[in-house]
Amino acid sequence: MIREERIFIPSDNLIIEALFHRSSGKKAAILCHPHPLMGGSMHNNVVEASIRAWAAENIATARFNFRGVGASSGAYDEGRGEARDVISVYRFLQQQGYSNIYFAGYSFGAWVGSKIIQADNKIFDYAVFISPPDNYFVFDYGRLINKVDLIICGNADAFCDAAKIYQKSKSIGAKLEIIDGADHFYWGKEAEIEKIMRLSVGK
Repeated sequence: MIREERIFIPSDNLIIEALFHRSSGKKAAILCHPHPLMGGSMHNNVVEASIRAWAAENIATARFNFRGVGASSGAYDEGRGEARDVISVYRFLQQQGYSNIYFAGYSFGAWVGSKIIQADNKIFDYAVFISPPDNYFVFDYGRLINKVDLIICGNADAFCDAAKIYQKSKSIGAKLEIIDGADHFYWGKEAEIEKIMRLSVGK
Protein backbone atom coordinates (compact mmCIF):
# COMPACT_ATOMS: atom_id res chain seq x y z
CA MET A 1 0.00 0.00 0.00
CA ILE A 2 1.40 3.38 -1.02
CA ARG A 3 0.99 6.05 1.58
CA GLU A 4 -0.38 9.23 0.01
CA GLU A 5 -1.51 12.42 1.70
CA ARG A 6 -4.29 14.58 0.32
CA ILE A 7 -3.10 18.12 -0.27
CA PHE A 8 -4.25 21.26 -2.07
CA ILE A 9 -1.90 23.26 -4.27
CA PRO A 10 -2.61 26.82 -5.50
CA SER A 11 -2.68 27.29 -9.28
CA ASP A 12 -3.54 30.72 -10.68
CA ASN A 13 -6.38 31.78 -8.37
CA LEU A 14 -7.58 28.18 -8.02
CA ILE A 15 -6.93 25.26 -5.68
CA ILE A 16 -5.77 21.95 -7.12
CA GLU A 17 -6.54 18.70 -5.30
CA ALA A 18 -3.62 16.26 -5.20
CA LEU A 19 -2.35 13.06 -3.59
CA PHE A 20 1.30 13.19 -2.60
CA HIS A 21 3.58 10.28 -1.75
CA ARG A 22 6.87 11.25 -0.13
CA SER A 23 10.17 9.47 -0.71
CA SER A 24 13.56 9.57 0.96
CA GLY A 25 15.41 10.42 -2.23
CA LYS A 26 15.63 13.49 -4.45
CA LYS A 27 13.45 12.20 -7.28
CA ALA A 28 9.77 13.05 -7.65
CA ALA A 29 7.24 12.49 -10.40
CA ILE A 30 4.16 14.32 -11.63
CA LEU A 31 1.42 12.07 -13.06
CA CYS A 32 -1.32 13.54 -15.24
CA HIS A 33 -4.71 12.00 -15.93
CA PRO A 34 -6.89 11.66 -19.08
CA HIS A 35 -9.38 14.16 -20.49
CA PRO A 36 -11.43 15.96 -17.80
CA LEU A 37 -14.53 16.08 -20.01
CA MET A 38 -14.39 12.34 -20.66
CA GLY A 39 -14.31 11.19 -17.06
CA GLY A 40 -10.58 11.51 -16.51
CA SER A 41 -9.31 11.98 -12.96
CA MET A 42 -6.32 11.16 -10.79
CA HIS A 43 -8.15 8.00 -9.68
CA ASN A 44 -7.47 6.38 -13.03
CA ASN A 45 -6.17 2.81 -13.36
CA VAL A 46 -3.19 3.81 -15.54
CA VAL A 47 -2.22 6.70 -13.25
CA GLU A 48 -2.42 4.38 -10.24
CA ALA A 49 -0.27 1.72 -11.95
CA SER A 50 2.32 4.39 -12.73
CA ILE A 51 2.32 5.57 -9.12
CA ARG A 52 2.88 2.05 -7.81
CA ALA A 53 5.77 1.55 -10.23
CA TRP A 54 7.68 4.70 -9.45
CA ALA A 55 6.99 4.70 -5.72
CA ALA A 56 8.56 1.21 -5.67
CA GLU A 57 11.72 2.83 -7.11
CA ASN A 58 11.82 5.36 -4.24
CA ILE A 59 10.44 8.17 -6.36
CA ALA A 60 8.01 10.57 -4.71
CA THR A 61 4.76 10.93 -6.64
CA ALA A 62 2.19 13.66 -7.06
CA ARG A 63 -1.03 12.87 -8.87
CA PHE A 64 -3.65 15.57 -9.06
CA ASN A 65 -6.98 16.54 -10.52
CA PHE A 66 -6.82 19.15 -13.25
CA ARG A 67 -8.90 22.27 -12.66
CA GLY A 68 -12.61 21.51 -12.61
CA VAL A 69 -12.13 17.83 -11.71
CA GLY A 70 -12.96 16.35 -8.29
CA ALA A 71 -12.26 18.88 -5.54
CA SER A 72 -10.07 21.06 -7.79
CA SER A 73 -11.71 24.43 -8.40
CA GLY A 74 -12.14 26.12 -11.76
CA ALA A 75 -13.21 24.70 -15.12
CA TYR A 76 -11.76 22.94 -18.14
CA ASP A 77 -9.45 25.29 -20.07
CA GLU A 78 -8.56 23.37 -23.27
CA GLY A 79 -5.04 22.59 -22.07
CA ARG A 80 -3.93 26.13 -21.29
CA GLY A 81 -4.82 26.31 -17.60
CA GLU A 82 -4.10 22.61 -17.23
CA ALA A 83 -0.48 23.25 -18.26
CA ARG A 84 -0.26 25.86 -15.52
CA ASP A 85 -1.64 23.29 -13.07
CA VAL A 86 1.28 21.00 -13.94
CA ILE A 87 3.75 23.85 -13.37
CA SER A 88 2.13 24.55 -9.99
CA VAL A 89 2.60 20.92 -8.94
CA TYR A 90 6.17 21.06 -10.25
CA ARG A 91 6.92 24.08 -8.06
CA PHE A 92 5.34 22.36 -5.06
CA LEU A 93 7.70 19.40 -5.51
CA GLN A 94 10.67 21.75 -5.76
CA GLN A 95 9.58 23.40 -2.53
CA GLN A 96 9.53 19.96 -0.90
CA GLY A 97 13.23 19.58 -1.74
CA TYR A 98 13.03 17.35 -4.82
CA SER A 99 15.64 18.28 -7.41
CA ASN A 100 15.03 15.61 -10.08
CA ILE A 101 11.47 15.79 -11.33
CA TYR A 102 9.95 13.23 -13.70
CA PHE A 103 6.76 13.44 -15.73
CA ALA A 104 4.22 10.88 -16.88
CA GLY A 105 1.14 11.90 -18.81
CA TYR A 106 -1.63 9.56 -19.91
CA SER A 107 -3.73 10.47 -22.95
CA PHE A 108 -4.85 14.12 -22.50
CA GLY A 109 -2.22 14.35 -19.76
CA ALA A 110 0.48 13.52 -22.32
CA TRP A 111 -0.77 16.27 -24.62
CA VAL A 112 -0.69 18.82 -21.80
CA GLY A 113 2.82 17.68 -20.90
CA SER A 114 3.93 18.03 -24.50
CA LYS A 115 3.06 21.73 -24.43
CA ILE A 116 5.25 22.26 -21.36
CA ILE A 117 8.15 20.23 -22.73
CA GLN A 118 8.04 22.09 -26.04
CA ALA A 119 8.36 25.37 -24.17
CA ASP A 120 11.13 24.22 -21.79
CA ASN A 121 13.04 21.10 -22.74
CA LYS A 122 14.99 21.10 -19.48
CA ILE A 123 12.05 21.15 -17.09
CA PHE A 124 11.73 17.37 -16.60
CA ASP A 125 14.58 14.94 -15.98
CA TYR A 126 12.55 12.09 -17.49
CA ALA A 127 9.32 12.14 -19.49
CA VAL A 128 6.84 9.38 -20.36
CA PHE A 129 3.83 9.64 -22.65
CA ILE A 130 1.23 6.90 -22.25
CA SER A 131 -1.14 6.64 -25.22
CA PRO A 132 -0.54 10.16 -26.55
CA PRO A 133 -3.84 10.70 -28.42
CA ASP A 134 -2.47 12.11 -31.67
CA ASN A 135 -5.55 10.89 -33.54
CA TYR A 136 -7.43 13.45 -31.44
CA PHE A 137 -4.95 16.23 -30.49
CA VAL A 138 -2.09 17.78 -32.46
CA PHE A 139 1.39 17.02 -31.14
CA ASP A 140 4.27 19.14 -32.42
CA TYR A 141 6.75 16.27 -32.71
CA GLY A 142 9.32 18.52 -34.35
CA ARG A 143 9.70 20.31 -31.04
CA LEU A 144 9.86 17.10 -29.00
CA ILE A 145 13.07 15.68 -30.47
CA ASN A 146 15.22 14.18 -27.70
CA LYS A 147 12.80 15.52 -25.08
CA VAL A 148 10.62 12.44 -24.48
CA ASP A 149 12.23 9.32 -23.04
CA LEU A 150 9.49 6.70 -23.30
CA ILE A 151 6.17 6.23 -25.09
CA ILE A 152 3.74 3.45 -24.18
CA CYS A 153 0.88 2.49 -26.50
CA GLY A 154 -1.44 -0.48 -26.96
CA ASN A 155 -1.70 -2.12 -30.37
CA ALA A 156 -5.51 -1.88 -30.21
CA ASP A 157 -5.66 1.82 -29.25
CA ALA A 158 -8.08 3.84 -31.36
CA PHE A 159 -6.69 7.17 -30.14
CA CYS A 160 -2.98 6.31 -30.37
CA ASP A 161 -2.23 4.39 -33.56
CA ALA A 162 0.68 2.05 -32.81
CA ALA A 163 2.10 2.11 -36.35
CA LYS A 164 2.04 5.90 -36.46
CA ILE A 165 3.53 6.18 -32.97
CA TYR A 166 6.31 3.79 -33.99
CA GLN A 167 7.41 6.26 -36.67
CA LYS A 168 6.97 9.28 -34.41
CA SER A 169 8.93 7.70 -31.56
CA LYS A 170 11.84 7.02 -33.93
CA SER A 171 11.74 10.59 -35.22
CA ILE A 172 12.02 12.12 -31.73
CA GLY A 173 14.41 9.56 -30.22
CA ALA A 174 11.98 8.09 -27.69
CA LYS A 175 11.91 4.45 -26.64
CA LEU A 176 8.61 2.79 -27.56
CA GLU A 177 6.86 0.00 -25.67
CA ILE A 178 3.82 -1.60 -27.34
CA ILE A 179 1.44 -3.57 -25.09
CA ASP A 180 -0.18 -6.38 -27.02
CA GLY A 181 -3.97 -6.47 -26.86
CA ALA A 182 -4.28 -3.16 -25.01
CA ASP A 183 -6.74 -0.51 -26.10
CA HIS A 184 -6.76 3.09 -24.87
CA PHE A 185 -8.00 2.16 -21.41
CA TYR A 186 -5.60 -0.67 -20.47
CA TRP A 187 -8.12 -2.62 -18.41
CA GLY A 188 -6.37 -5.83 -17.33
CA LYS A 189 -3.03 -4.49 -18.57
CA GLU A 190 -2.10 -2.47 -15.49
CA ALA A 191 0.59 -4.93 -14.39
CA GLU A 192 2.31 -4.58 -17.76
CA ILE A 193 2.31 -0.79 -17.48
CA GLU A 194 3.70 -1.07 -13.96
CA LYS A 195 6.50 -3.38 -15.13
CA ILE A 196 7.46 -1.11 -18.02
CA MET A 197 7.42 2.00 -15.82
CA ARG A 198 9.57 0.34 -13.14
CA LEU A 199 12.12 -0.90 -15.64
CA SER A 200 12.27 2.51 -17.31
CA VAL A 201 13.75 4.17 -14.21
CA GLY A 202 15.05 1.18 -12.25
CA LYS A 203 18.70 1.95 -12.74
